[in-house]
Amino acid sequence: MLVMSRRTVLGTAAAAAAFGLSSKLEFMAPALAETSLEPVVGFYRYKVGNVEVTAIYDGIWRKPHDPAFIKNASIEDTKEALLKAGLTTEFMPIPLTVVVLKTGDRLIMMDAGSGIGQWQANATHLPANMAAAGIDYRKIGTVIISHFHPDHVWGLMEKGTNAPVFRDAELIVNADEYNWWTEPGRADKLAPARKDAGKRIAQVFPTWKNWRQVQDGAEVAPGIRLIAAPGHTPGHSVFLVDGGNEQLMVSADTMYVPALLAPHPEWQGTYDQDGPMAVASRCKLIDRVIADNIKICGSHFPFPGSGTFVKDGNAYVFTPTLQA
Repeated sequence: MLVMSRRTVLGTAAAAAAFGLSSKLEFMAPALAETSLEPVVGFYRYKVGNVEVTAIYDGIWRKPHDPAFIKNASIEDTKEALLKAGLTTEFMPIPLTVVVLKTGDRLIMMDAGSGIGQWQANATHLPANMAAAGIDYRKIGTVIISHFHPDHVWGLMEKGTNAPVFRDAELIVNADEYNWWTEPGRADKLAPARKDAGKRIAQVFPTWKNWRQVQDGAEVAPGIRLIAAPGHTPGHSVFLVDGGNEQLMVSADTMYVPALLAPHPEWQGTYDQDGPMAVASRCKLIDRVIADNIKICGSHFPFPGSGTFVKDGNAYVFTPTLQA
């Protein structure tokens, strides 16, 4: 488990400027001694063959326990799973990590994070941690999106104005995902809690000209292939990165809280739009990762957002990577 520590972060104006955001936006420095889930350093770099991977910590959602969070499990069940994984049971810990890949001189960002002050109060650290990692957002030429949930795409837009942060980057997404969210009248059909997000997506994303919509199996960048993994959302996708002698599966939200879903892959989250389909995608993907000895990272794995899975009967055992 990671040890809590004081961290140095950029101030409001500097952090905002580092990510192309207005200095008027609120930047919330991480509270000291929050939980042992907070990393000592907000970025972590490793290699997958010839690809350099930088995991960047955006923050954590300390989600209050909710009996609806897992449709087919109780709060007591989820607390027991957290306890067995050595995690806090005071709340549901959902950290958020964004990955940037460097292939040659090309920078590719996998999802865009939650944006400063746009998702959760404790998930505001991506700009400062990206700057600390020496990554200039203006040099990112491609942003590949797994799905359109706010914690993955609000970082594409400035708070308040909805102006694009990555003005010159190519934005790549599964066409099924883009078309579902932007279908006329879609936002009106969403559950009340999702209507505002749906309206924002429908109003803003179609006005941008730098989207590239692709299909399942497409090579979205050299050595990076999109694999459809629907269920969490209709067009939810993961990405297989080929580093030559090694591979990495960027699994997004397929196994979003491994402490719960590794031992109980049949559990369906309230944010899984199609629960049974999400379960099928989850098991298919993790079985492939294990069988083919593929490295894996996930958006909501404990920071630095990677680890290993092994089969345990009809379930799995997850061992998180510990930050060096």
